[in-house]
Amino acid sequence: MCHTHDHAHEHDHHDLGEPTDAETSAALDLTIDDSELSPAQLSRRGLFRSAGILGGATALGMAGVTPAMASGDDERTGSAGGGVRTWLAGDHHIHTQYSSDAMYRVLDQVQHGAAYGLDWMVITDHGGATHSRIGVELVNPDIVAARELLPDTLVFQGLEWNIPSAEHGTVFVAPGRNEVAVLKQFETDYDGSVNGTSSSSPANEAQALAAITWLGRQVDRRRVDDALFLANHPARQGIDSPHEIRAWRDADPRIAIGFEGAPGHQAAGLPAGIGPGSARGFYAGSPGANSFPGYPVESYRTWGGFDWLTATVGGLWDSLLAEGKPWSISANSDSHSNWGDTSRRPDGSSSEQFNRDGRYGDPVYSGGINLTAGDYWPGLYSRTHVGAARRDYLAVMRGLRDGRIWVDHGRLVKTLDVTVRVRGDRGSAVPLGSTLRARRGSRVELVVRITAQDLPNWSQFVPQLNRVDLIRGTVEPGHADDQRDTFVAPDTRVVQQWDTSGRTGTYEIVHDLGRVDEPFYVRLRGTDGNRSQPGFLGAAIDPEGPAIDVVGNADPWIDLWFYTNPIWVAPTR
Repeated sequence: MCHTHDHAHEHDHHDLGEPTDAETSAALDLTIDDSELSPAQLSRRGLFRSAGILGGATALGMAGVTPAMASGDDERTGSAGGGVRTWLAGDHHIHTQYSSDAMYRVLDQVQHGAAYGLDWMVITDHGGATHSRIGVELVNPDIVAARELLPDTLVFQGLEWNIPSAEHGTVFVAPGRNEVAVLKQFETDYDGSVNGTSSSSPANEAQALAAITWLGRQVDRRRVDDALFLANHPARQGIDSPHEIRAWRDADPRIAIGFEGAPGHQAAGLPAGIGPGSARGFYAGSPGANSFPGYPVESYRTWGGFDWLTATVGGLWDSLLAEGKPWSISANSDSHSNWGDTSRRPDGSSSEQFNRDGRYGDPVYSGGINLTAGDYWPGLYSRTHVGAARRDYLAVMRGLRDGRIWVDHGRLVKTLDVTVRVRGDRGSAVPLGSTLRARRGSRVELVVRITAQDLPNWSQFVPQLNRVDLIRGTVEPGHADDQRDTFVAPDTRVVQQWDTSGRTGTYEIVHDLGRVDEPFYVRLRGTDGNRSQPGFLGAAIDPEGPAIDVVGNADPWIDLWFYTNPIWVAPTR
């Protein structure tokens, strides 16, 4: 592929160092003119400007508040009037016949996802030599056709990126005339499998940061209207180190926005005889040569179907949130070959044929039921709910970036809405992913509005939400600046539990969070209560967390949870 001179400059890695606290502070201080900033500081200021998060900290005089917490975005001022007009369920991790280990047509996946209640989906075939050579172009007409055939369903084109020095990740862009060109160039230049940069090394880590930075430039240059990256199954092999995750986020927080809180492959833990008899999420590994040495052996299993980095109260996800910077979670199918399906690849399918054609032939009827596959159809079990201002592509991407997200398994609840407000002031309420800026000393409260499930899920029973947990953590901006590999937040813990068993219809939980003295955040978790154990960091932190999943015996339908993104609270003078 021929590259222009302009593109060659995209590989300049001299300014990929991790930003220091001083660089960030100077970039945010609008009393300092652009001409007085160093190149690194000026780069940070440009990033904050383009992300729409510059100016809030200085204008509000909020000592110790990070740029994300100081956002002055008008759309983040409340659920009713703050950009959340509708909740749209989706899945950002789906494979098709254009992946070497999958089999379905794009339309198969989209049609099933729509039937199971999804509003948006991302097609993410595996990055690699064949996909980068011809697969990116080949799949696009199928995606365009699915958009036309199912106009009420938003279908994004993306890919599953082999992150240099790390695991996999979803990368996707807003539809447009350059969606194929940008994805193809990204994969060709930055995919770890394509370029032999998968092993752990500082040079390969820098390549991942260059990739995220490059995506941001494509948005700045208006080649695409938007682009996002989320890390997939981050703890599965233990190779996504804490400092890498922080570096991805800091490279461009408009682009790198989160990771899978719960992986796909949820059917994999069904016992042999009715399922594969493997590990839920296919999390059956152990430490390897490229694994981060600080992770314990328990991190290589799911906990209640969720990744250990998310499921551990006071763990890595909380350590990121305690820095006051956004980092979101999702729940997805990772659909390749689906449990209970009756199709197979056509005769003649082989790796040689796939490498030649860039795809497998259309699936055919198998004459039997597949009980050894580990996946579910998109929407059948896992859902990522995004609060959006309207039903369109850019609104979904904006909702994801703003952190207006909650996730659930097995349709545990029908609807969920969470806000934090100044006590007695309904107009001050802010939704998930936002920051409530409240006068120091004022009282604030959490409002949780739940509609209990009254319809059977796709396993033909009506799930029951039996408990809701409130998790709270102190925010200490910069606490990890000199310890980028920390994965604990010692001040985060479960502070309240509500018994919701037997509740029906729509009901509210209103909880006094006390007076605002220092920055903090809250997030929620809910469960059917079937499987619990003290959290990994102990009962004093988490008395009834999800239980570690047993390899070969982890029925996902009797272990249902929901998780929400956080809401931050920051005092003003």
